Amino acid sequence: MITVSQKAFRTVTGTALGSLSVIIFTGALVRLTGSGLGCADWPRCNATKFVDVSTGHTLIEQANRLFTGVVSFSVIAAVLLAYLRKPLRKDLVLLAWGLVLGVLAQIVIGGVVVLTGLNPYANMAHFLVSLVLVANAFVLFRRSDELPLTYFRTGPRPLVVMMRLVVCSSALALVTGTVVTASGPHAGDEKAVRLGFALTSVARVHSVSVLVTIGLIIFLGVRAKRSHADASTVDAIQALLLAAVFQGAIGYAQYFTGVPVALVAVHIAGATALWFAVCNLAVTPSVRIN
Repeated sequence: MITVSQKAFRTVTGTALGSLSVIIFTGALVRLTGSGLGCADWPRCNATKFVDVSTGHTLIEQANRLFTGVVSFSVIAAVLLAYLRKPLRKDLVLLAWGLVLGVLAQIVIGGVVVLTGLNPYANMAHFLVSLVLVANAFVLFRRSDELPLTYFRTGPRPLVVMMRLVVCSSALALVTGTVVTASGPHAGDEKAVRLGFALTSVARVHSVSVLVTIGLIIFLGVRAKRSHADASTVDAIQALLLAAVFQGAIGYAQYFTGVPVALVAVHIAGATALWFAVCNLAVTPSVRIN
């Protein structure tokens, strides 16, 4: 019987994680370049062609769709190798299947986005499900090592509770960010429907959620230091704080400069990096007292 090594499986899961992260950015480029309806049909590009790259907009949208094939191949490979990895571990198999189900959901949501003319709620769901997939892939990658990692394993209960609160607050900040995006000028097409909220109002709500998150991270860092948490926990907190401060700075910069496309692209990449840092904190090996 064919078997694969732990190293090979880890390489495949890392590839899946990378592709799921890249497609977030390629999807953002579709929206930021106004190519959201470059292919106005689904799964065909249009009524006459399944694949069409005759214009800049269709090329960008088609490239994003085709990259879904790369993502699909990587997650299918992760499932197959999860069964071939020795020793067989049920947790890795279930996590790998989670990627497949998530990608299938994304394909359906992507179709809804196009067929509804870039409905903002569908667009928000598309991005948020992408983050769930990244989290799934991140956990799979980390747990593909020799020993499985649990979540917030051990440590003083107040510190563990604070870590969970930071994760929830960070997730809320990302959700409010999608509301800002769905209310802003970069909809993917000039005729796309926007949410009926004032951009200044939702931007302020999002800003408050980010500031609260940064405050909680700082408080968590202080508690971790007082509790003499181990180095991996401290490093995870510091990485998250850096990512959150960077995101906050870019967010304010784009707001006060008229939401330029370049800064929005950086902000989306930063959101993905922030989520990586959140996932890293969530699977930190321990928060024990030294």
